Amino acid sequence: MHRYFTDQRHEALRQRVRDFAESEVRPRIAEMEASRTVCHDLSRRIARQGWIGATVHRAYGGMGAGHVAKTIVIEELSRVSAAMGAMVQASQLGVAKIVHFGSEEQKKTWLPAIASGDCLPTIAVTEPQSGGHVLGMATTAVRDGDDYVLNGRKSYVGNSHVGDLHGVVVRTGEGSTGLSAFLVESGTPGFRVGPQRPAMGLHGFSFGELFFDNCRVPAANLLGREGDGLAVAYSSSVLYGRPNLTAVSLGIHQAVLDETSAFCAERQRYGKPLADLANIKLKLGRIQSRLLLARLSAYHAVHLLDQGLPCDAELMNAKLVNVESALESARDAMDIHAASALFTDRPIERFLRDAHHIFAPAGTSDVQLLRLGELALGRAKGEWSSRLAELLRLEPSEWPDDGHDGTATDAPDGSPVDEERPTVPGQRTAPARQRSWFARLK
Repeated sequence: MHRYFTDQRHEALRQRVRDFAESEVRPRIAEMEASRTVCHDLSRRIARQGWIGATVHRAYGGMGAGHVAKTIVIEELSRVSAAMGAMVQASQLGVAKIVHFGSEEQKKTWLPAIASGDCLPTIAVTEPQSGGHVLGMATTAVRDGDDYVLNGRKSYVGNSHVGDLHGVVVRTGEGSTGLSAFLVESGTPGFRVGPQRPAMGLHGFSFGELFFDNCRVPAANLLGREGDGLAVAYSSSVLYGRPNLTAVSLGIHQAVLDETSAFCAERQRYGKPLADLANIKLKLGRIQSRLLLARLSAYHAVHLLDQGLPCDAELMNAKLVNVESALESARDAMDIHAASALFTDRPIERFLRDAHHIFAPAGTSDVQLLRLGELALGRAKGEWSSRLAELLRLEPSEWPDDGHDGTATDAPDGSPVDEERPTVPGQRTAPARQRSWFARLK
């Protein structure tokens, strides 16, 4: 897999995230499972590694490393703790709205803070009564002079209890053109977070409710224009939500294989390892086969994103394949472990619980199948990956260099880089003098 979609720079990033996850995250899992509440300090520690800024351009202090790199970060964290992988994916999902629709002033204000880990963003779209029916939302924003006044509530908001900046999609008018998106800071009067409710899995992560009671937000916090809310919600879900959740499922799936293979090698039956039994090998083979296919679909989709190529279908399929296959493999692993899987001293039951949490966000498997069916019938309604291709494409000027001094002196084709190339606001370009994320790994 690494031969096709990743290179030395990506694998250096993978090793760094893996080392961090093993040394800093794994020791905290028992505590998070016992408390079943959000882990504030670990969330902040992870954010300060700079990984939330994987797709934030270097001109705004981010890594400028693209969606393949983002997938690596989420996968490796999720392999150890799906809760912390979910925390990172939810924050990176919160980045999308600013990258795609933020004004230059909004980008300069928020992206550097997000990239440094000082600000954790969220996106709040879902409501208790409308669920995944975005146009059914009832939360409103009414213009009042230089402000908008927000009233209503949002549910299932990833990072609800650690978020500093919430991207809230609300109703400002009628129909599909009557939705708008705003940036709401966590300390704004009239805004509050509901109590955290115990959940089946992802212990250490929060996805709760946000309440707005005459919450006054400056008009300058409007993302894009009034009426862009539906585009903000859909593009964020398709281009970030689906691949991010795919990466969480992929990390869980890898953990299932690793744990189950080790169990089969150490557990004895009939005087020999459990792994020597043919029926066990068949189940392990199915897990391995699913994982290979899931990984291929996941990295192929984000590779296309980095190329700026149309890939909405690949993103849908990647989430479908990864979520379903991770659940199937976790159930197979439960079968192999038998009664041993029912106790919390082994993580298999945690993997299954966590995998169920990835099913609904950004569309259930039925939703992905419906959209893929529309594509097969020629009824697809356009692709967000095409509409926002210029913001998604990883330009050659962003490709991390291999220079040991951390400066970019040559383009990937070996030609000199133009040191005078300007940074154009809103475009994915960066001054060559800035250190690449690969150089910062060293």
